[in-house]
Amino acid sequence: MIDRVNVRVMPDGRLDRHNAALYLGVATKTLANYRSRGVGPRCVRVGGKAFYYLADLEAFVAQGMAASPTMFTHLQTLPCPHP
Repeated sequence: MIDRVNVRVMPDGRLDRHNAALYLGVATKTLANYRSRGVGPRCVRVGGKAFYYLADLEAFVAQGMAASPTMFTHLQTLPCPHP
């Protein structure tokens, strides 16, 4: 059984690399490798940092679910708290 994970989503729908990797269930290095090979979800750079939009991660998961429906059953998102 896979445990649920909680990730932080910014108000504009972005996740940093750490939270995006948690969402996908992969290591941050794996996500960086996906980006460098052009095979992962769309990535945007802001101030030199990589961010991923939740909609893009969901689309990536949906594509993966066609090949492996049980791979992403642990997903749960939480909004990023406002200061």
